[in-house]
Amino acid sequence: MSKGQQESIKIGFAYVGVVLGAGFSTGQEILQFFSNFGTMSYWAVLLSALVIMFLGRQVAKFGHVLDAESHLEPIRVMFGDTLGRIIDYILIFFLYGVMVIMLAGGGSALEQSFGVPAWLGSLVVMIAVMITLTLGFSKILSALGFVTPFLILIVAIIAVYSFFTPTVSFNEINDIADLSKTPTGIWWLEAITYSGIVIAMAFSILSIVGAQSTHKVARRGGMYGGVILLVLMMLMNAGLVSKFDKTSEAELPTLMLAYEIHPVLHFVLTLVMLLIIYNTAVGMLYPFLSRFWVPYSRRYKVALVVALVVGYILSLVGFVDLVNLVYPLLGYLGILMGIMLAVRWVRNKFTKKKLI
Repeated sequence: MSKGQQESIKIGFAYVGVVLGAGFSTGQEILQFFSNFGTMSYWAVLLSALVIMFLGRQVAKFGHVLDAESHLEPIRVMFGDTLGRIIDYILIFFLYGVMVIMLAGGGSALEQSFGVPAWLGSLVVMIAVMITLTLGFSKILSALGFVTPFLILIVAIIAVYSFFTPTVSFNEINDIADLSKTPTGIWWLEAITYSGIVIAMAFSILSIVGAQSTHKVARRGGMYGGVILLVLMMLMNAGLVSKFDKTSEAELPTLMLAYEIHPVLHFVLTLVMLLIIYNTAVGMLYPFLSRFWVPYSRRYKVALVVALVVGYILSLVGFVDLVNLVYPLLGYLGILMGIMLAVRWVRNKFTKKKLI
């Protein structure tokens, strides 16, 4: 395997590591956006993953072409100065907001799994993120991609076990599926909305990664991330619908399935979930900081400490509820970005007038 391919795979794993938060690893996101469409869930997963694959590739390429230091350059080129500034601030809000959610989520996960007080668990996650973001970018990229192979392995074990020991036959899936538990009840719309959430979350970090890679490595990295997500989403969905009579009402369906296989697997999945939460916090905060300050400069390090301390306090006083209230906006923002990226691709591909 060439060095370029290794770098592309590294980017792909980092891409996945950033966007897979606690919602995915517990199975709740897949359950809400896909599984409750029954047999159509497989088509919804395929559509969503293909959109993610294509747009992830385009974002990384765009970041490379513009040599982007943050998401600001690509957004301004796509939307112009005025609208671009508005979208920039919306995205900044969500980058920081999702980071705060991850601090709170890390505290809750440690409390539920190991009895550690939530405030202390959030503090542990905060310190880990702080240390990581003082390292060089290549080390940050490695940290982001580190947990992804473990998640693939565990999800594969759960999916294969559930598939071969189903409690619900394929013909019964639609009888249990409940469209009222999905946001709109329209499978293709939910698939695209989920794609929008993923792209909006990954847009900033992919732009920066693309700028620091060759054109070919950036393009392949974005595409590889989409392929990995397709595999993970398909496996997760297959595992959930195979035992739909249990998972449809479970608060943490993947942890329930893992415990059914073996308590050790449940323990390992809990640790992986914590690492995923940490990954997402790192992946959201780095582009937030690099948007305003030169990475690793003195001001950057001061801002890092301040942002994490403030974020830690907000995670304890209910800011999470505010972010969750407007969270769907992130998906619609991602769809808007995706449309603009697709338009640019079509114009560059099929017209003589080339856009940057």
